[in-house]
Formats: sequence, structure tokens, C-alpha cells
Amino acid sequence: MTTIDREVAARLPEIRGPLSAAVVDTLAGGRRDDFDLEAATDADPFGEDLQLALYVCYELHYQGFDGVDAEWEWDARLLGFRSVLEHAFLGGLRAAVPGGDDVQGLLDELLVEPVDGAGVSHFLRDQGELWHVEEYFAHRSIYHLKEADPHAWVIPRLRGRAKAALVAVEFDEFGGGRADQAHSRLFADLLTAAGLSGDYLAYLDHAPAQTLATVNMMSLFGLHRSLRGALVGHFAAAEITTAPAARRMDQALERLGAPGECRYFYTEHIEADAVHEQVLRHDVVGDLLDREPELAADIALGIQATDLLENRLTEHLLGAWSAGKTSLLRPLHPLP
Repeated sequence: MTTIDREVAARLPEIRGPLSAAVVDTLAGGRRDDFDLEAATDADPFGEDLQLALYVCYELHYQGFDGVDAEWEWDARLLGFRSVLEHAFLGGLRAAVPGGDDVQGLLDELLVEPVDGAGVSHFLRDQGELWHVEEYFAHRSIYHLKEADPHAWVIPRLRGRAKAALVAVEFDEFGGGRADQAHSRLFADLLTAAGLSGDYLAYLDHAPAQTLATVNMMSLFGLHRSLRGALVGHFAAAEITTAPAARRMDQALERLGAPGECRYFYTEHIEADAVHEQVLRHDVVGDLLDREPELAADIALGIQATDLLENRLTEHLLGAWSAGKTSLLRPLHPLP
């Protein structure tokens, strides 16, 4: 008889301001009349309150929350509030990136690894301590426990070679038909091996806005057909940059004597994403541009927004760690 993992739905998170309070309190206690559209419009698009409110809204399209009726997913008033939050976030992204439509030029830039790289994976490889790595795992759990799910929304919005190629990449991301090899499962195994919780969204209350924004961007692009080009651009950018970073993470974990399950998640990505990068760049992006050249600016937006938000997260992580502080809203353990 097959054993089935039965995961408990995540609980609603703690609020971080009036916007997230409006969403969380509504889902916890039923309909309310305090969706302040003006406040949502004027809020910091990258701030804690808006990013959490948006994350909770989006989660209704994924696994939902414990005790929250699934019918809230399509509640008209909540969707209207989410739309205002989205417009603020998307406006912030557009204002913060250079724009343009030179897709190939942007992808070429991503393929060049700087000799003096100073990113998170470089830090962890060269000088990171175990508590740094554990915090990094907690940050990335917000996405990796739903890895590839946001990208699946773009499949029915593509055609021809672009659709077929993207499905091939997704098939690998979901384990090639093997549940135990799905990347989300491998990350849950990583967390467990590291002595952390592998439960879905266990660290949502720990994750700052910089982390939530990287996942909210995927959900935003994935849920809107008009932003299908941006989702493809994001996916391509992510796959191009993952393999080198995964190699450095494996080196960091080897240096720290981490369990094999932790290293396996990254070694799997070294091989898989090196192939995915070529498929996405040539078969997905290339075919999409051939079919719909007018999407070039949106594809560029996806690439640039990914770089923007990853850089913001990197600055936050390295800034906190260089000061000997936790990069989470609350530490996993007392700091050394």
C-alpha cells in the first residue's frame, strides 16, 4: 500500500500593518468592510505590509490556509483589493527597472559571471557559518516549497514550440513523474536534514518583504495573461543564474559538512538548470519572440525585475549578516 504524505495547511500569518490586517482578518473571520483602496494605492510597493497582504491573497490560488474557505479564492471584493495591491507593486517594478526591449542583450549579460562576484552564494561558499545557511534555507523555503508552481500558469498562454519546451522544463521541475524527485519535495528533505521544519510556509512569519517580493513577482506575472512575456523572461533569467549559484551552494555545504540531502537539492539544480537555460533561452523565449515580437518589452521587464528583486534580497541578507544580525524578522535560534 502506498504511503501518502498528508500535509497540514499553513496557518494565517501575523499581520504587518493595515493592509495585511484587512486581508488576514477578513479570511480569519469572514467578510469585512475595511479594504482601504486609497491606502493600498499609496503604500510602499516593496514594504512589509503590502508584500504580506499580496502574498496572502496569492496563496489562495496555491494551497490556501488552515480554516479558510476555498471560496475566498474568487471573492470579488478581495480580488478588487488585490488588484490595487498588484497595480502598486507592478508600478514599483516598472519604475525601478531601466526598461527597453533588448531581450538577447539582457540574457547575454546574465551569462557572464563576474570574476569578483560578491553575492549570497559567494559569501556562503567562502565564509558563511551554519546559521547563515539555515537562515538562507528559511528565506528560500517561501518559494522552493512551491517550486515551479507559478510558472505552470503560463502554459495555456503559450503556443507551439514555446509551450512544448516550457512543459518539458516543468516536467523536470516536478520530478519527471516521480513525486520524491519533485524539486519542492527535495527542498522539504533539505530542510528536514538541516534540522528545520519542512512544513509548507513554516517560515512565512520569519520572511521579510524582500523575500516575499521575489515570490509575489512570479505569482503576479503568472496569474495575468497580459504579463505572460514577463513570466517567461523571469523564468529564463532564473534558470540562467541558478546553476552557477547552485554549484557555489554545494561547495558551501561541503565545507560545512552538511548532510547529503542538503547538497542533493543543489547538485540536482547544477545539472538540470544548465540544460533548462538553453531550452528557455532558445526554444521558449526565441519562439515566443518569433510569434509575438510585441512582447519583447514584457520579457525584458521579467528579466530586469528578477535581477532587481534578487539584488534587493542580496543587499538585505549581506547587510544583516555583515552586522552580525539575523536577516529574518525573527531569528531561527539565538545568534552565536
